[in-house]
Amino acid sequence: MLYPLPVVMVSVADAAGKPNIITVAWAGTICSDPPMVSISVRPERYSYSILKETGEFVINLTTRQLCFATDYCGVKSGRDVDKFKEMHLTAMPASMVKAPLIGESPVNLECQVTQVLPLGSHDMFMAKVVAVHADEKYMDEKHKFHLDWADPITYSHGTYYTCGDKLGTFGYSVRKK
Repeated sequence: MLYPLPVVMVSVADAAGKPNIITVAWAGTICSDPPMVSISVRPERYSYSILKETGEFVINLTTRQLCFATDYCGVKSGRDVDKFKEMHLTAMPASMVKAPLIGESPVNLECQVTQVLPLGSHDMFMAKVVAVHADEKYMDEKHKFHLDWADPITYSHGTYYTCGDKLGTFGYSVRKK
């Protein structure tokens, strides 16, 4: 019952360079130094064998504008369709991994797998973040990133939601007035 969850599109590329996208709601930060994330994927998913083979992926954050593509990439298999083509998404070269970035995503995290933990229905891919890309249109004049400008989405019990209003910032409850 840990809801809502971030919903992300994870891009991969097989050894021959064929790209694919898998939608994942079980993703998160697991360490800040070094920066590390995890994604959990069922072994029967098409992208699972690509992840195991290459040990690389890109986490692409999602937005209200990307919601339809996010859902499509979670219900269609890369065995059957080219999701980049079908959803009119831009596969952009990454700087450190062979998996492509999704150009329409506000933030892309290039990742290299360090460990795979079989957990039951899903295996957890733990990975170091080796590069981060943020779209300049979400930066203010002081070069601070504003994810809220991108209108990010979350997922809960089969439903996609936007994030809503900002309620405070870290430490606001103890700041001197």
